[in-house]
Amino acid sequence: MNVLKLKGKMVEKGFNVEALAAEIGVDRSTLYRKMDAGEKFTVGDVQKIKTALDLTTAEASDIFFD
Repeated sequence: MNVLKLKGKMVEKGFNVEALAAEIGVDRSTLYRKMDAGEKFTVGDVQKIKTALDLTTAEASDIFFD
């Protein structure tokens, strides 16, 4: 996972970790852990983030599956 690309898209779309966590329905500590400690995002998490940040399939693939 490319955390820097994810954080860049979050800033671009006006989200911080707390706001994105609320938008996708997870606790902010869970989102921090998945971003910074390398815990795996579920397919559902990826889909929710893709929707929340209005990512294209290519952008989501670059972030989560590079």
